[in-house]
Amino acid sequence: MAEVKYSKSIKKLEEIIEKIESEEIDVDELSANVKEAVSLIKTCKNKIEKAEMEVKKVVDGFEN
Repeated sequence: MAEVKYSKSIKKLEEIIEKIESEEIDVDELSANVKEAVSLIKTCKNKIEKAEMEVKKVVDGFEN
């Protein structure tokens, strides 16, 4: 499976939030959209944590 880009995940999250806030979403779609949003949030969180670890390695290597 292809890796989902952080920026695309954020954009999709924004779209889901907009639909929910504007009440354009059908109740039947709400659960699926919330599940997708949670998955996207986890993906973004993991990407941020990975980036933080990589930056820390680079900084630690620079200081030594």
